[in-house]
Amino acid sequence: MDLYLLIFTTGTYIAEQTYESHKELFIALEKHFTLHLVNYTKAETIPSNAYKMGFIGSGGVEDKVIQNFSSFSYPITLLTDGLNNSLAAALEVSACFGYKDMKVRIIHGSIPEMVEQVLIHHRAFAAKRSLKGKRIGVIGTPAPWLVASHVDYLLASQRWGVTYVDIPIEEVFKRFYAITDDEIGMQASIFANRAKACQDTTPDDLLRAMRLYKAVKDVCAEQKLDAVTLSSDQCISQLNATGNVTSALLTDEGIPAGGEGDLQTIMTMLMAYAITGKPTFMGNPSFIDRKRNELILAHCSVPTKMVDEFIIRDHFETGRGIGLQGLMHEGDITLFKCGGECLDEYYVSEGYLVENTNLISACRTQFRLKMNKPVDYFLNNPIGNHHVLIQGHHAAALQEFMQLNRCKLRE
Repeated sequence: MDLYLLIFTTGTYIAEQTYESHKELFIALEKHFTLHLVNYTKAETIPSNAYKMGFIGSGGVEDKVIQNFSSFSYPITLLTDGLNNSLAAALEVSACFGYKDMKVRIIHGSIPEMVEQVLIHHRAFAAKRSLKGKRIGVIGTPAPWLVASHVDYLLASQRWGVTYVDIPIEEVFKRFYAITDDEIGMQASIFANRAKACQDTTPDDLLRAMRLYKAVKDVCAEQKLDAVTLSSDQCISQLNATGNVTSALLTDEGIPAGGEGDLQTIMTMLMAYAITGKPTFMGNPSFIDRKRNELILAHCSVPTKMVDEFIIRDHFETGRGIGLQGLMHEGDITLFKCGGECLDEYYVSEGYLVENTNLISACRTQFRLKMNKPVDYFLNNPIGNHHVLIQGHHAAALQEFMQLNRCKLRE
């Protein structure tokens, strides 16, 4: 990984002297990056798509930084170890840019803290770059109950570089009917054998689910899709098959997949995968306990790689087809959602998975979560219904990513 530091120091710039003055920080960074020190007067030599940030090496450079603001990536990031009045200079610069409504992030602290902050910042930079050119398939039409989950395709493309691709669901139907039981029988058997149990369903339900999975997977390959959301209700009414197995297995395979044609949540899942490399669970906040600061997140599909065990069941709302009940061990989680028509708002909070519940009045996979932030957010100012769960601590990386992309936090 290359890191270009745009150096601002007083006096004549001498690379060796600058390196020696800030040697401890630079050596720590070199454990993770190939470091390039570039005098601010040579900013045009840095590759246009390179990972770069300003390095304030001393005081007395405030005017030079302001005059060369066009050399920075935006939002502006300044790194300073505090030596030679460098932090004071960075603060003055930040205030000046702030008066002009320009966002500035100062990375400063102990050496390990600065390195960790740079690594998180780089992860956000790399994720943003990786999203450009991604294709999100929208198979069928969004569910009619998702009245607040629309996305403006043009604005999403301009902000994130992604393309939403509308695909008639008839394309899937046609492939579904052309697939024989022989083509998917072995896969269905393997999937059933992986399950802890199978209840409320028939072998025909499983074969239909596997045919739908193969049909959608073939469409993803043909259309070169990086993520996909499927109109579940149309599949149930026309094929007597849910998309729950489809979403689970595609997400397992690195193609984030969701149901109900939820345009905002599938982008959230794609973002989370780009940042963390982990599969995600798309769920409904089904019950909220304000006194305990807990909620139950539930849905009828879950990536099998996320859970310790899963049970093949029927679909909760309709009693038809297949729903999956995933069982996951207790542990740290992160809840995330990106929303708004141009995908410029977000929610993120870490928490703890307390238990797997089995309520008869909610979808099959149910996780009771104790959140770090107040659950009042869900009752007072939510970004839609579905939210995305990721195992582990990821709030700092997600926060960095969304702030890098100038998004507004909802709490």
